[in-house]
Amino acid sequence: MEATTLSEVVKTSSSLHYCAQPLVLREEPDEQSSSYVNPSNIIKTYLLERSEEFKEISELRQRGWDNPEGDSFFQKQRQNADRSDEQTAAYFFKLMIRIGHELHRSTGAFATQPGSQHPNILDMCMAPGGFLEVALSKSPASSALAFSLPVPDGGHKVFLRKNLDVEIRYLDVTMLAADMGVDKIPKDHPDADRFLPSQLEQHISFDLVFCDGQVLRTHSRAPYRAQREAKRLAATQLALGLEHLRPGGTMIVLLHKLEAWDTVNILWKFSKFSVVKLVKPKSGHAKRSSFYMVATNIQSRHPDAIQAIDTWKAAWKVATFGSDEEYQRIIWNGELDVEQLLDEFGLELMALGKEIWRVQADALAKAPFIQCRSARG
Repeated sequence: MEATTLSEVVKTSSSLHYCAQPLVLREEPDEQSSSYVNPSNIIKTYLLERSEEFKEISELRQRGWDNPEGDSFFQKQRQNADRSDEQTAAYFFKLMIRIGHELHRSTGAFATQPGSQHPNILDMCMAPGGFLEVALSKSPASSALAFSLPVPDGGHKVFLRKNLDVEIRYLDVTMLAADMGVDKIPKDHPDADRFLPSQLEQHISFDLVFCDGQVLRTHSRAPYRAQREAKRLAATQLALGLEHLRPGGTMIVLLHKLEAWDTVNILWKFSKFSVVKLVKPKSGHAKRSSFYMVATNIQSRHPDAIQAIDTWKAAWKVATFGSDEEYQRIIWNGELDVEQLLDEFGLELMALGKEIWRVQADALAKAPFIQCRSARG
């Protein structure tokens, strides 16, 4: 992709198509607007009318939301995730290893392509390193490049074994301006001196890419990033991961809320140039709305893949440099409106989600904040 200046970004933003995600590219606009119809609500209604699994999980979620003990349960999980002591970090490393093994048993995706002469792995947000540990155990001849937020900036400690063939670069991937196609930074930008030179040469490609980074509450950042950080992080991971994937390769992407407009757009896009499978590991994710998209046999040079890369790069540029008006415009422009997308992809979406919703429903039904509510009546 050729580098662009900010003026070119703004000039072209109205002519490109954009999609969304919570590995998240959109925010909901002011719902007080009489003209606004939340596309996620339309998707939810569509699924409630057609999917027994989604209907069941929706009812269980509502019971959890209605119970303050459910809020306390998930708040405690968030507090544990924010703790930075050695014991907690080691626990999360082991948890990610368990999740990695579970994903591999379901998909075989942690092993690189057979026959690849120099198998290579890219981990966009590596720490604590559990996924990369599993992948390198399945493909011991592989080498890896891993990005990780520095610990002083709020990142997690890395527990990866030191004898593995891994190059770790401690940096904030949302600041990879050159790789995202911007080579001229406005001098008055709040982060003008923080943007990074290119880390991924055009000829570098990978067999397996992990995109499971999430915004860390412990990460200190400029105020302008508060409402846009999830979009910037998601767009960076998806754009650079797909751009540098070898044809036929695999991407493993952490997503949230299958019925969300953002998430549906990602799944629809990948379904056009890869084989998509969704997995909700019972370790660490069973009660939550999170799950993994495992996309295999990705045709990364397909025109739809190239368009997706351009879309995510454009979204990152506007989320990083654009005005609020430009940002709102870009995140709500889509290739298809919600009704068209459901006509084209709705049945496949239900098929993809069936097992995801079943696993979460089984876990929530056994959760103490659901059971105690049922006992009361």
